[in-house]
Amino acid sequence: MTPTATVNQSFQHIIDKNIAAICAGYHPSEALYVILEGPRLSNRGHANISKGWADFCQSPISLLSVAWTEGPYEEEVSEMAWVAGIIQLRVEVKERIFEQTFRATFVLTQNNGQWKIKHEHVSAAHEDPYGIGDWLKK
Repeated sequence: MTPTATVNQSFQHIIDKNIAAICAGYHPSEALYVILEGPRLSNRGHANISKGWADFCQSPISLLSVAWTEGPYEEEVSEMAWVAGIIQLRVEVKERIFEQTFRATFVLTQNNGQWKIKHEHVSAAHEDPYGIGDWLKK
């Protein structure tokens, strides 16, 4: 399976709230590091990340769909790969359905011949983080 297919499969496991499959998609390492889109900034270690996914799956949050709106872009070398782009999540929370857009980057490493997520970074862009708008000149 390609790195991108691995990430997309992970999204489907999250939609299905399949805790075991979600956790199996991550590299079984305490060096595993995830940057979160939520109120906590990060989580580290397979045990902690597995607990986070179990709690997510038991929460009122339901991921309905994930669509790549930019990318996914991928690069692969022998033991490591990255997948990145912009994703749009369709989410339901307590009967309210809405969409959120995030930047997403996944670094994957080989583990027993399969790609596993070793680092994940999902974040929302600040509208104007420096108070000057976009610094890119037109």
